[in-house]
Amino acid sequence: MSTAASKLDLAARAAWMYYVAGNTQNEIAERLGISRQMAQRMVAHAGAANLVKVRITHPVSSCLELAQGLQQRYGLDTCRVVPGAGGGDNPHEAQEVQQMLAVAGAELMEQYLGTETPLVVNVGSGRTLKAAIEKLDDIARPQHQIVSMIGAFASDGSANRYDVALQAAEKLQARFYLLPAPRVAESESDRQQWCNHRAYKIVSGLAERADVTFLGIGTIALQGAMHEDGFIDAQEVLQLQQQGAVGELICHAFDRDGNLLRSPLSARITTPPLAVHPKRPVIALAGGSKKAEAVRAALRGGWLTGLVTDEACARHALDLN
Repeated sequence: MSTAASKLDLAARAAWMYYVAGNTQNEIAERLGISRQMAQRMVAHAGAANLVKVRITHPVSSCLELAQGLQQRYGLDTCRVVPGAGGGDNPHEAQEVQQMLAVAGAELMEQYLGTETPLVVNVGSGRTLKAAIEKLDDIARPQHQIVSMIGAFASDGSANRYDVALQAAEKLQARFYLLPAPRVAESESDRQQWCNHRAYKIVSGLAERADVTFLGIGTIALQGAMHEDGFIDAQEVLQLQQQGAVGELICHAFDRDGNLLRSPLSARITTPPLAVHPKRPVIALAGGSKKAEAVRAALRGGWLTGLVTDEACARHALDLN
């Protein structure tokens, strides 16, 4: 890489950390291993080189290489990799990565949602997906239909704070379809009753015809999203882990190779089934070192056509760690 290209690469990385992740120049200097004065110059250089507008327009070269590697290895149609946020010992890593993923995810989502052609859009749940939708521009697309892919509430009636399909519909002024069922039914027979309801069949049928799907990737762990929100308890987390579960897509748990797991819990999940090697875009937004194993497993299973992730997850999925 030429000296000029290397300088631009460093300036882009510093700009991501300063403008998107909210790092101070001292933090940037420490994490990039440069002086504070150099960090200040790199941020200024990014502005002078027109890299910084509403979003960072120059991707870090290593991120481009990782994205291309993921596309080639896993047959993805699209992939975005954002810079890392300083490593696993950084206590603010998760928040910083999430902010960077949200910016990149919103940009990619707008490429689909901005079309004038009417779309059916499936929306899952998750913190990163929620953050990305919050960054979407308000685009009037009343011709679109937004479908929530997950059950609307827990068994106790409480709502999921990261169910963001309604928020997406409001951004687009589009019609919104709620899946009328608890995310996890009390029993398999209870699930059948919910899923045989006419309203459920209408919404799930619409989801099957979606033109594009946006999802988060969850972990199967204590304080993971499903456990934290009360959809599964600690014992169910342990049972799934003993079966080899490392992650979930709209509540469907899978092992390290991306194989869906059959369990007493899976027989009670009301979310629509996923398709392996989907014919239409299915794009996940997920990153951070804690998600690395789940992201790699989802890729191995062939559940995705697109991914927005960070360097740590990308390197893990490419076995570069």
